Amino acid sequence: MDEYNKHNDLETSISFFKNEVRNFVESRNWSSYHTPKNLVQAINCEAGELSQLLLFKDYKLEEIVNNEELLTNISEEIADVFIYLISLINALDLDLSQIFIEKMEKNKIKYSSKEFNNGIYYKK
Repeated sequence: MDEYNKHNDLETSISFFKNEVRNFVESRNWSSYHTPKNLVQAINCEAGELSQLLLFKDYKLEEIVNNEELLTNISEEIADVFIYLISLINALDLDLSQIFIEKMEKNKIKYSSKEFNNGIYYKK
């Protein structure tokens, strides 16, 4: 069985992704190009490509998940965004779990479930 086919969200650690991306970048001598500025711009470019797949479309969720070609294209763009995000995390030597937990705690206070529910959202 291929090494990559063994992984799923329930069993794969964040360190797996960080190591895979780090090894990929280092084996190509790209580290000097992976500055925070360049990586943020790359994330924006890939997020734009993801957005373009849905631009001016009013797909219902079922229409997306039942359209194999569209779902594949969306999946690939999500992966591109994720890879560059992991590259940025690596470049800045951040602990994704820790920054996630800290931000979620702030969000829970900022956007309380009492005030923000049933689709109510505004930027605080």
